Amino acid sequence: MTDRFFPYDFDERFFWIWGPLGARPSKDGVTLTGDGKFIATFGRLRVETPMSNIKDANKTGPYRWWRAVGIRGSGVDSGITFGTTPRGGVCVLFKERIPQVIPSAPLHAGLTVTVAERDGLVRALTDRP
Repeated sequence: MTDRFFPYDFDERFFWIWGPLGARPSKDGVTLTGDGKFIATFGRLRVETPMSNIKDANKTGPYRWWRAVGIRGSGVDSGITFGTTPRGGVCVLFKERIPQVIPSAPLHAGLTVTVAERDGLVRALTDRP
C-alpha cells in the first residue's frame, strides 16, 4: 500500500486562527502510511499512532467556528481537535489513548481532524481487515 494524504479543508476566513499556529495548506493534514501508521500534523504539532490503534472514525459537524477552528482540547472526553474550518471533520477514536499533544488531558482518547475528503478518510480508517 502507498501513502495516502488527506489535506485539511482550510477555510481562509479563519487564517487569523490557524495561520499563526503554523498550519499550512501545502503541508498539513492526515497521512495514512504504507507501513500502517496514522499521522496527523497541524503546524508543529503531530499525532502518530499505528493504524491498528484506530478504533473507529465518524464524520462530525458542522460546528460552531469558535469550538472547531484551531487547536482544541476537550476536558469532557480527553479528545483534541486540529481544526481549519467549521464545515465538518472526522472524529478518530483510539483503542489505546495516545500521548499528550496539548495539555488538556494526560492522554488523548480521540482526535478530530477537519480534512477536505471526510468520506474518504472515514472509509480508509474503517474499511480495513
